[in-house]
Amino acid sequence: MGEFNEKKATCGTVCLKYLLFTYNCCFWLAGLAVMAVGIWTLAFKSDYISLLASSTYLATAYILVVAGVVVMVTGVLGCCATFKERRNLLRLYFILLLVIFLLEIIAGILAYVYYQQLNTELKENLKDTMTKRYHQPGHEGVTSAVDKLQQEFHCCGSNNSQDWRDSEWIRSQEKNNRVVPDSCCKTVVPGCGHRDHASNIYKVEGGCITKLETFIQEHLRVIGAVGIGIACVQVFGMIFTCCLYRSLKLEHY
Repeated sequence: MGEFNEKKATCGTVCLKYLLFTYNCCFWLAGLAVMAVGIWTLAFKSDYISLLASSTYLATAYILVVAGVVVMVTGVLGCCATFKERRNLLRLYFILLLVIFLLEIIAGILAYVYYQQLNTELKENLKDTMTKRYHQPGHEGVTSAVDKLQQEFHCCGSNNSQDWRDSEWIRSQEKNNRVVPDSCCKTVVPGCGHRDHASNIYKVEGGCITKLETFIQEHLRVIGAVGIGIACVQVFGMIFTCCLYRSLKLEHY
């Protein structure tokens, strides 16, 4: 009877080992995906960060990159801990899983909170940023972001093209008789901003606030879903780790 129980325990341990190994392979790929989303955000979706008053959007992306790297390292550690049956490595693996879990939950919560605050922030700050910093010394990043924003989203001004009448740029010599920046034009050529007719500029398509808000909200949904989704998967990893740790402890005794 004792031999039967020992074989049963050993069989259960082997099953847990292969289950946790399979989980870690999937977990490593998930970490790669999380890191890729963070890098994608920083590399290709961060052009408009200079137009935002809050750094929350940037923080969520950095958290995902860090979490993704730690996930990949943890996945390798989990495989080693599983096959070497080292309980101290399993403890470290569990702690790292818990840390990653908290990081991704924080990223998801930040994305959700910022999602709720975004409309208010853009209404309060975007017009001031565009009218006071566009083509001003030391604000080249803002100038580039505004030009790209107006061209990519087919908009002119924060609320409408009339916003440019209150800008610092319109009062400077750089305007060269233009009434709106050239990036407001449907076909951009030097000096095209001197005529603000709807046939020439994005006058009736709406302001940039609504379009930038929609763009960032869509991406925040991706960040939040990835962070919380991977965190939920990690719960299973922590359960498998506890079961294997307990099984090894019983065999040891």
